[in-house]
Amino acid sequence: MTITRRLRAARGLLSGYAAASAAHLGAIVTGAGLLQNATKPALMPLLAAHSLATAEDAPKLLAPALLLSAGGDVALQFGHDTAFLAGMGSFAAAHVCYVTMFVKRGALSDRKRSALVAAAYAAAWAVMITQLWPGLGDLKLPVALYSLLLASTAVTSAGINWRAGLGGGLFLLSDTLIATQLAKWKELPGHEFWIMATYVVAQYLLATGALKHQAETAEPHAKLSAPAVATGR
Repeated sequence: MTITRRLRAARGLLSGYAAASAAHLGAIVTGAGLLQNATKPALMPLLAAHSLATAEDAPKLLAPALLLSAGGDVALQFGHDTAFLAGMGSFAAAHVCYVTMFVKRGALSDRKRSALVAAAYAAAWAVMITQLWPGLGDLKLPVALYSLLLASTAVTSAGINWRAGLGGGLFLLSDTLIATQLAKWKELPGHEFWIMATYVVAQYLLATGALKHQAETAEPHAKLSAPAVATGR
C-alpha cells in the first residue's frame, strides 16, 4: 500500500472512530440500548486499525492495548460480577501494554519530573481509594490494584508528551467515575455519558500521542541515515 493510500485509510478509520463514538454517546443520552451495545465493541478496533494504518512502524504494543480494551468493553456489557472481573482483567492487561510501551520509549528518562508526576498521582490515588474503600465490598482489592496500574499508565504517559499525558489522566478520571458507581455513591447527572466521553477521548489521546512521539523520534534517525545512503556507506 502506498503512503498516500495508507494515510487516506488512516483518516477514514479515524473518521469511523469519531462517528462510532458520537453514535455511542448519542445512544447513551437517548437511552437507545441496542445502539449502545452495537457501537461500543467497534470503538477500539477502529482506533487500533487507525494506528496501524497511520504508520508502518507504529509502536508494537499500541494495537494490543487497544484491542485488549475492546475485550474489556465487550465483557462489561454483560453486567454480572464474573464479566466485570473479566473486563477489569482485560483492561489491566491493556494498561500493562501501555506502561511497557511508554517506559520503553523513555517515559521515565527525566527522573526528577517523573518523580514529581508519580508523587502527584500517588497522592490522588491514596485519596481516591481512602474515600471509596468503605463502599467497595468484595471488590476492594481488585479495584485498588487495578487503579494503581491505571495510575501507572497516567504517570508514564505524561513522560511521552502532553497529548498522551492528558489521555492517561482522562482514563483515570473515567474509571474513577465507574468506581464511584461500585461504591454506591450518588451519581452525577449524565454519569454514564461522562464515563464514556472521557474514555473515548482518553484512548484517542493515548493512541495519537504515542504515534506522534513515534514520528518525532523516527525523524532524527532518518535524517542521520540520509548522508550515509548518499555516500554509499
